[in-house]
Amino acid sequence: MSDRFAACRDVFAHLNVDRFATVSRRTLLRGLSASALTTTGSFFTRSLWGAPAFLANPFTLGVASGDPTPEGFVLWTKVAPNPLERGGGMPARPVEVKWAVSTRDNMQQVVREGTTVAHPELGHAVHVEVDQLEPERDYFYQFEIGGERSPVGRSRTLPPLGAPVRQVRIGQVGCQSYEDGFFTAYRGVADEQFDFVFHYGDYIYESRMGRSSSPRAAAGEVGEAFTLDDYRYRYSLYQLDPDLQAAHASAPFVVSFDDHEVSNDWAGFWNEAGALAEVFALRRAAAFQAWYEHMPVRKAQLPHGPDVQMYRRLVVGDLIAMNVLDTRQFRLPPACGGDYKRNCAEAFETRRTMLGETQEGWLYDGFKTTRHLWTMLAQQVPMMRIDVAPDPSRSILSMDMWDGATAARDRLFGAIEDSKTGNVIVLSGDIHSNWAGELKKDFFDERSATLGVEFIATSITTNGDGHDIKDNDRKRMAKQPYVKFFNNQRGYACHIVTPACWEVDFRVLDKVTVPGGRISTRMSLVVENGKSAIAQA
Repeated sequence: MSDRFAACRDVFAHLNVDRFATVSRRTLLRGLSASALTTTGSFFTRSLWGAPAFLANPFTLGVASGDPTPEGFVLWTKVAPNPLERGGGMPARPVEVKWAVSTRDNMQQVVREGTTVAHPELGHAVHVEVDQLEPERDYFYQFEIGGERSPVGRSRTLPPLGAPVRQVRIGQVGCQSYEDGFFTAYRGVADEQFDFVFHYGDYIYESRMGRSSSPRAAAGEVGEAFTLDDYRYRYSLYQLDPDLQAAHASAPFVVSFDDHEVSNDWAGFWNEAGALAEVFALRRAAAFQAWYEHMPVRKAQLPHGPDVQMYRRLVVGDLIAMNVLDTRQFRLPPACGGDYKRNCAEAFETRRTMLGETQEGWLYDGFKTTRHLWTMLAQQVPMMRIDVAPDPSRSILSMDMWDGATAARDRLFGAIEDSKTGNVIVLSGDIHSNWAGELKKDFFDERSATLGVEFIATSITTNGDGHDIKDNDRKRMAKQPYVKFFNNQRGYACHIVTPACWEVDFRVLDKVTVPGGRISTRMSLVVENGKSAIAQA
């Protein structure tokens, strides 16, 4: 039997052979795609490029680290001397890349080093899971290939599990449409030197590029992304940005994804264009592979066809249990066809889910078994009820947010209440504006119990410069007294967490449509330990 057919046999072995005759096309696609990523036999056998030489810098996309633990973190780079070309300007051969971790930014005291292989099947991306480091300290890292050295990046390990923690500083970023403006906010993120940064998603936008009105147009017109090469091009274009590179090199990122890494408002195997689930599975597989190739994530996040294990938990000493949620892969198709709707009865169906049964169980079990001073839900779309109609007699809700699955939100709130989980902080994004609100058991009753607090961070660039607050914004806030702050400028959020309180500083820019926008702090808010209430700092 040939190696090719043996690999296919191995794929089929993972399926339920008793039901093989009725196996769905979706299951078959998942199995075949997983094999294409993980097979190490003759499918992908290549001889190493033994003496690589480059006419251009092979580290054009910079360096990054991510998913820190008390013992280490993930190191990332991508060997791409010509990143906007197909294949990144690399031959279709694996190549060895050296890496080193030091306690000094001049790389003079190396404490861990090694060699890894960058494979063409994964776009010559490098993911190194470093361990055996000391907790709660800064480290610096660098890559080398063919005599060329990468920039030096900074990372940081987490405090020991259960150890008292005095303070942690966390960045919150997302929604970075390349054509809507300049990534100046990331220069501010780099200057902050956070302990880690949470990226809530929309790292790229999949839609057509090349608008003549764009403040910084792409290199020519580029169609919507569907294939692996399409998505790779988007990530490369974005990661060529020096401010984004500086942010990645400044601190470890904890990344998730939202919709635009794949397709606008996608939900499970539903998509706006109405493509068959089997066809959309192929698009998801391509999008997730490109996401993995360009993100500092662990092998646990290696896609299996159209599926990715994205939800996970990070623990910061005795201070924070950080639950990174996935609100895309397991949800049902949107109620009433999606978008913004009035009086959508489907949004109240008890079967509605945002997380899926398995993820819900994992999260709710964590409420009972992982006790920390603060419980963070790091996720994508707004959880609080957000009525966008300024008219008090009308109500318009987004079916893409938790408002489109109210039963799922009720189950989550019930699990928080039943487990007596206090100090719940939800970090969200997606809607390109800053919000701070109290999560009410009943959003229509101001006296109802408050089960947590939500901080929604604005976009890096999406929707352009924006504005501060207008009359219609004030009318919407008046309808929703649990909303304590709103702002529609671009920027990021800075969280300073101590045992006594959780403080957030909303950093905003005066402009993103021109380079060099000015960053300022628009609002500072605080939540005291034991009080699910927002106050000005």
